[in-house]
Amino acid sequence: MASARAFIENLLKKADITIGGDRPQDITVHDERLFNRVIRYGTLGLGEAYMENWWDANAIDAFIYSVLKGHLEKEFRINFASVITIAKAFLFNQQSSENAFNVGEVHYDLGNDLYEAMLDKRMVYTCGYWTHSTGSGQADAKNLDDAQEAKLNLVCKKIGLKKGDRILDIGCGWGSFAKFAAEKYGASVVGITVSVEQAALARELCEGLPVEIRVQDYREVHPSTRLGAGEQFDHIVSLGMFEHVGVKNYRTYFEMANRCLKDGGIFLLHTIGYKLSQLTSDPWIEKYIFPGGAIPSVAQIGKAMEGLFIMEDWHNFGVDYDKTLMAWFKNFDAAWPKLRAKYGDRFYRMWKYYLLTCAGSFRARETDLWQIVLSKNGVPGGYQSVR
Repeated sequence: MASARAFIENLLKKADITIGGDRPQDITVHDERLFNRVIRYGTLGLGEAYMENWWDANAIDAFIYSVLKGHLEKEFRINFASVITIAKAFLFNQQSSENAFNVGEVHYDLGNDLYEAMLDKRMVYTCGYWTHSTGSGQADAKNLDDAQEAKLNLVCKKIGLKKGDRILDIGCGWGSFAKFAAEKYGASVVGITVSVEQAALARELCEGLPVEIRVQDYREVHPSTRLGAGEQFDHIVSLGMFEHVGVKNYRTYFEMANRCLKDGGIFLLHTIGYKLSQLTSDPWIEKYIFPGGAIPSVAQIGKAMEGLFIMEDWHNFGVDYDKTLMAWFKNFDAAWPKLRAKYGDRFYRMWKYYLLTCAGSFRARETDLWQIVLSKNGVPGGYQSVR
């Protein structure tokens, strides 16, 4: 135990982290078994130990930021937990049609009350846009509501949305984009989700608008017909859903989008991105938050869409996800007294760890947020970037 503690302490010093210190990045250890657990199980062991109250950080986001900026994760990249996670991703298609609804049941069906408390008034569960262009220059969003409104408007502008357009929203969540596009731009929207709870509330929120919400896997959107035409849309958007597709299905996903998009249309893909090509996500995130999740790289996206789309624009505003996640945690923390009886203290530590470790990751630029604008045949005269 002593040698394990000494090893971890020396490692943390490289990232300017002290056990028992009073700075934001410093941690307190309540159970000495933590050190062996982290050495054996890496990030999975670290996260589970936090859930079990073996340690605390003065500020989890600051701790994770320091760990990542110090590149300490390289010391634990290959361990028992990561080997098991990678092996499952390599051997099995964890995001197959049969497994497509798992993440809906585990994550998105947790309870609409949780997400209503945590998110903005439109219930947008993707990165907000905190610094955006206006007619007179740049403007900073004053709060989460403003940042999400700016993001939804940015998407509409990037696809050139106009009244009467029909849009496919892949991974529509609680209908935030669908409602915005219908109300503000006069568009009609078909939104699909793998969450029953999301669909129920989305239909309620979009009532009276030209919006159709389906509980449907993306692979089922384009059924064969006698004429072979199937469903096609003026534009397609996918905001924060691609992280659930999985490497083995990337090509299928882009083929489906190509099939469903009209020749002159725009496909906007909004996704978290990672600097390296991987088969799976972090073992703790995969086990407790997003089963079957995988964050794509530039290379993986490029290979999957080759011959299907032309890349018109690639916009990175990952730093805005740090602000978004911190705002979500602030809302969640403030609402916890009302949520506690239903979810329990272990859930609180799990959810806090999820939100704040992700914030630290974006702050360290370990992960990014991309909006990629794609066309089937190229925009005549060239695409005009929107920021």
